[in-house]
Amino acid sequence: MWGIIISIVMAIIIGIIGDALVGHEMPGGIIGSMIAGFVGAWLGPWLFGAWGPVIGGFAIVPAIIGTAIFVFLLGLAAKLFKRTA
Repeated sequence: MWGIIISIVMAIIIGIIGDALVGHEMPGGIIGSMIAGFVGAWLGPWLFGAWGPVIGGFAIVPAIIGTAIFVFLLGLAAKLFKRTA
């Protein structure tokens, strides 16, 4: 039970940090940050490997970098769709 709570809290924190690094407004507030954190926690270690401190099953540094990449690409896609619509 505590593992799930720690994972959710870490995903939210990682999502907020990744969003702040990129500077885009993440849609969905806390839930959007949590989803971005989970995607970044999957994407970062997949691209860069799992290194650095691990908390709640998340390799923190690659997860933050992966989240920043995900939020950047999401913001880029939103701008493209806004321009064409």
